[in-house]
Amino acid sequence: MRFSLFSFLSMATTAGAFVNLSSVPTSTNLKANIADNILDLIGNTPLVKLNKLNDGCAAEIVCKLESSNPANSVKDRIALSMISMAEERGDISPGKTTLVEPTSGNTGIGLSMVAASKGYKLILTMPESMSMERRVLLKAFGADVILTPAAKGMGGAIAKAEDIVSSLGDDGYLLQQFNNPDNPKIHRETTGPEIWKDTDGKIDILIGGVGTGGTLTGCGQYLKPLNPSLQIIAVEPEESAVLSGGSPGPHKIQGIGAGFIPGNADTSLIDEVIQVSSDTAMAMARDLATKEGIFCGISSGAAVTAAVEVAKRPENAGKRIVLVIPSFGERYLSTALFQNLWDEAAALKAE
Repeated sequence: MRFSLFSFLSMATTAGAFVNLSSVPTSTNLKANIADNILDLIGNTPLVKLNKLNDGCAAEIVCKLESSNPANSVKDRIALSMISMAEERGDISPGKTTLVEPTSGNTGIGLSMVAASKGYKLILTMPESMSMERRVLLKAFGADVILTPAAKGMGGAIAKAEDIVSSLGDDGYLLQQFNNPDNPKIHRETTGPEIWKDTDGKIDILIGGVGTGGTLTGCGQYLKPLNPSLQIIAVEPEESAVLSGGSPGPHKIQGIGAGFIPGNADTSLIDEVIQVSSDTAMAMARDLATKEGIFCGISSGAAVTAAVEVAKRPENAGKRIVLVIPSFGERYLSTALFQNLWDEAAALKAE
């Protein structure tokens, strides 16, 4: 019989005895479970069922908590993949290459973590509309941050990054998350297999927001051959419904809805596109925190909104929906998502 250290000490204390743990015989062979570095902890994120926000749902809704990655988002995966694969090809080397990338925040944070661990200088361009937490996190990891006009969206950040890498010559390297095949590759090799393994192959519908398109594309490329009847549903902002054939526009769902269809988005894998408004996504993200205890960002709220809609369809009774929770809620505290709580907290007085 195996006991935890806590239960062993509790029993010893109850018996009124002091136990010298170094002298306690054990037949259990202990094995250290220590990562070599922070990058070894990326991936193998957990799945959790929705239990309270699923009223009226005929299907089961399961969330993959990519917020459990070490830098708290799904983008940790592609950050490691893009840098590691570029190293393997001999395209970059620490101490020599300056990495450059446009980001709406989460990819930049993941890249900052990987760059810090591997010893790269990193320059990030980002629309000024992204949250203050994102800016601070990027700088905390040692990255240089250059803001671009909000009105120009991700297109403006991309253009600025291209200008910077051009000025650096051979010492600059643009990672290009929107078109880099190492983005969907890591989801094909890790995220998709994790979902299949952890659901024991029982997944009927996969739902996720489209930022670069890498997550849905990579997961779909792995899962569809295993389950040809799998439905893949993309989520985009109602205010910038480009995947649905609409025009790009400003919205508040950070991380998705770039205003164009990325090269990494294989639209042939997508069976349906659901539009979610910024306000609806934020309301759901708040409910996820207070009713499910899942603290997440705005795009997570959009994905869950879409999942609830799909789960209520009679034809989906008894099916399992898996959706991706891309990031943790703490990096959205200064945004419209939690602005009211920020104001309330600031107004609190000592008693």
